[in-house]
Amino acid sequence: MQNPLSYLEGLKQKGINLGLGPISRLLARLDNPQNGYKTILIGGTNGKGSTAAILSSILIKEGMNVGIYTSPHLRDFRERIRVNDHMIPGDTLCTLIDKVRDEIREEVTYFEFSTALAFLYFSMCKVDMAIVEVGMGGRLDATNLVSPEVSIITNISMEHQKYLGNDLKSIATEKGGIIKRKGVCVTAARGRKVLNTLEEISLQRGAAIYRTGRDIRVRRSGRGYFSYYGINKRYSGLKLSLAGRHQIENAALALAAIEVLTAKGVSISDTSVVEGLRDVRWEGRLELVSRNPGIVVDGAHNPAGISSLCSSLLTDFSYRRLIVVFGVLRDKDYGGMLKKLLPLVDKIVLTKPKVERAACTEDLLSVASLHHGNIEVVDDAAEALDRARFIAGADDLVCVTGSLYLVGEIKEHLCLGLPENRFL
Repeated sequence: MQNPLSYLEGLKQKGINLGLGPISRLLARLDNPQNGYKTILIGGTNGKGSTAAILSSILIKEGMNVGIYTSPHLRDFRERIRVNDHMIPGDTLCTLIDKVRDEIREEVTYFEFSTALAFLYFSMCKVDMAIVEVGMGGRLDATNLVSPEVSIITNISMEHQKYLGNDLKSIATEKGGIIKRKGVCVTAARGRKVLNTLEEISLQRGAAIYRTGRDIRVRRSGRGYFSYYGINKRYSGLKLSLAGRHQIENAALALAAIEVLTAKGVSISDTSVVEGLRDVRWEGRLELVSRNPGIVVDGAHNPAGISSLCSSLLTDFSYRRLIVVFGVLRDKDYGGMLKKLLPLVDKIVLTKPKVERAACTEDLLSVASLHHGNIEVVDDAAEALDRARFIAGADDLVCVTGSLYLVGEIKEHLCLGLPENRFL
């Protein structure tokens, strides 16, 4: 029989399937493990992983047994499936791959198989709460077979138009598919078309919806401190360890979800909230990984994410020159990303992550050269970072962005926190 890890890796060739048939039948043959614990389901365009990490940190502080399922991973597949912030052990992963493979009766994708693995592992660990990040869209995503205590939609912007539709209303309809009948949704989405769509879905399904800016507000006070004015709860002087102004909004969504949970009888103390926010960690998002010169890595992979990154580069960091290492997947709107990013940049080094879907540097150069004149091309990502560090002075900042895959490569090159016994 094929090695379990090789089998899982080979599923990447199956592509993407937006539909719940194969995964629902597979989970049924596994006795629907996702029904054995409470869940929180998080969709949206950006900020899903950060919001999940914040929630996980708070619930772990409360002493709960917490599963978290996110994607993609930076360096090791096991990062996707964690319990109490510990990756699934390698031998357990191999055992579960074989268990799920034994139940395959029809073609499933890499993401569908991974989702089944996560649900099964959480059941095995008897988690109290599983925090589940939607892969793409929502309505037809493999994760949408859970019955969440609360659905979170972080924000909605143009992405994956090939699968989700060519306008914001269509995309909002797909992402709003995680709003459950008689359920509760909290969202930071903006824009009249998007909000109208989410409100209509909530009305049709008899679901409550709470929005930032209307039902949930925050007041920033600098250096990561903020006050929260929520559905029924108020906090002042909260400290968030994640860098970036946009992370405060993710924290507000997490706190609103905590309010929903407590209203449903889940006990979560103010102390757990304060300590969870203070101690949360999430790799690859505005993460400072080196000094002199400073190197910050950020997995922004669409124009909205780049906008948040640019805002943080202007307000949260001090530097003389900004040198960017940029690599991206070819199905992303890298033209829109570069247009937003390049006005801030003194020099950009274009590169290519080692994944099949990566955009070639020639295509990036043809776009970047329309907006900037100080460009280098170094195809190998590790060599691109070395080149940027060579150029940078002690008071310059090197920023690596465009793809979480690129961030993972760079962190591996820098030997930063490499998982022991690394798997896929």
